[in-house]
Amino acid sequence: MSELLQELALRAATTHGDRPALVDGKRTLDYAALAQALDQFRNGLIAGGLAHGERVAINLPKTLEAVIGMFGTAHAGGVFVPVNALLKPAQVQHILADSGARVLVTSAGRLEALAPLLPSLEQLHTVVVVDTPPTIDSGAVKVIAFDPFCIAEDAPGHRRIDADIVSIFYTSGSTGRPKGVILSHANMVAGAHSVASYLDNVPQDRLLAVLPFSFDYGFSQLSTAFSVGACVVLLEYLLPRDVLRKLSSERITGLAGVPPLWGQLAALDWPKGCAGSLRYFTNSGGAMPKATLRILRDKAPDAAPFLMYGLTEAFRSTYLPPGEVDRRPESMGKAIPNAEVLVLDADGRQCAPGEVGELVHRGALVSLGYWNNPEKTAERFKTLPLEDGRVVPELAVFSGDSVRMDDEGFLYFVGRRDEMIKTSGYRVSPNEIEEVIYDAGIAEEVVAMGVPHPDLGQAIVVVAAKPLAQGDAHQALLDACRGALANFMQPR
Repeated sequence: MSELLQELALRAATTHGDRPALVDGKRTLDYAALAQALDQFRNGLIAGGLAHGERVAINLPKTLEAVIGMFGTAHAGGVFVPVNALLKPAQVQHILADSGARVLVTSAGRLEALAPLLPSLEQLHTVVVVDTPPTIDSGAVKVIAFDPFCIAEDAPGHRRIDADIVSIFYTSGSTGRPKGVILSHANMVAGAHSVASYLDNVPQDRLLAVLPFSFDYGFSQLSTAFSVGACVVLLEYLLPRDVLRKLSSERITGLAGVPPLWGQLAALDWPKGCAGSLRYFTNSGGAMPKATLRILRDKAPDAAPFLMYGLTEAFRSTYLPPGEVDRRPESMGKAIPNAEVLVLDADGRQCAPGEVGELVHRGALVSLGYWNNPEKTAERFKTLPLEDGRVVPELAVFSGDSVRMDDEGFLYFVGRRDEMIKTSGYRVSPNEIEEVIYDAGIAEEVVAMGVPHPDLGQAIVVVAAKPLAQGDAHQALLDACRGALANFMQPR
C-alpha cells in the first residue's frame, strides 16, 4: 500500500492520539490536535485556491506553525519548500522565484525585510504571517494572519500518489546559487521508515530537533518520529548549553547533530545526569572527529553513537552500527535499509576492495532530480546498466564523493571530488589533515584547503579556529602535522 508523507502524522493520530507529537516551548500538541491543525491548514490552502502541486514556501524557525505548514501543504496536495530562517531577503527571493511559490508562510519581521522584493515575485499571491501582520505595501499579494487562515470547514485536498512531488529542498553546491532537490512522497516516507528501523525508534522516544528543517537531516527528525508516534521537541538554541538543558528537562532520548555542534557540546561541562535519558545520538553532515566522539561517549556513556552519511539527493545513504564504532571509527558504515550503495570507477565499473571510486546510491530514496535544472540533473542522476533481471533502466544518484570499501563491505570517505587537493602530483584528502589536528586537541574547528602554487600545483593551507592548545597554537599545529603526515601533505 502506498503511503503519503502527511499520513505518517495522521495515522499516528488514530493510534497514539493522546500522545505528545510536538513540544514548542510551553506549547504542546498531541497527535489528535496535530491532525486537526493539518486539516485546518489544508482547508485554508484549498479555499485560497492552491492548485494541484503548487508550491508553498515555509520561512520560519522551528515552530509548531512551521511543522503544520509543511505537513499541511502535503495534506492539501501541494509541494512545500522549507526556507532556512537565517537567509537574507535576497536569498529568500531567489528560492521563492525559482520554486514559483504561490504561498509564503513567514513571520512579520521576515516579511517586512522581504517587502521591497515582493513586486518581483509575480507568482506569489498569499503570505500567511504567524504573528501580527505588519502594515506594508504588499501590492497584489494578500497578507493574512495564521489563525484566520486555518479554517474548520472541510475542504478535501487534491488527489496525490506516492510518486508525486511533495517537497523541494534547496541545497548549496560548489558553485552558483542553491539548487532545489525534488523529493517525492515515496522518497520521504521510505527514508523515515528506514532510519526509524535502524534507530529502533518507538512511541516513547523524545527527539530534540536542533537542526533547521530546511536541512533534510533536520527535517528527518519529524518524519522519523511521526512514523512511530514519537515526540519531537523543537529548539531554537542561542548557546550550546541550551541543548544540554533541554536534554535534561525534556528527558530527550534521541539527538541529531553535525560536527560543529558536537565540537561545541564536547567542550562544555555537562551537568550530572543531563544525558540520563539519552538513548542514542547521530552525526551527519561531515565526519565527526575521533577526539570529539571519545569525549561525547565519556559524557553520555549510555547513549549509542550512530555515525551516518547522507546527501539531500538521496536523504540518508549509510550508517555505522554502534557496535562497529570501536573497531572502525573512521568508517561511514554500510547502506541503510532499503538502499544500495555502490563504489564505481570513472568507467562505471564496480571498484575492488580498497580502490577509490565514486559513491553511487540506488533505490527508493533517490530523489527526482533538480528543480528547473535539467543540465545539473543529467550530470548527477544517471542510469545504471541493466542487470539482476531488470528490464527498465534505473536512475541512480552519483554523489561526487570519493570513497573506498574494505573487504567486509564497510565504506570509508576519502573526499569530495571537487575538494581533493592536488599537490606535488599527489591527491590529498583535506579530511585526513583535519583529523590529525582534531586528534591533537589544537583547535575546535579546522578546515584544510588547496590554494594555487606555481611549483606545487596547489599548496595546502589550514585554517584553525578557537585554539585549544596552550602556548603557540600555530607551532603546535605545524608540529602535529609534521609528526603524523608525509612531507607532501604538510601545510604551507
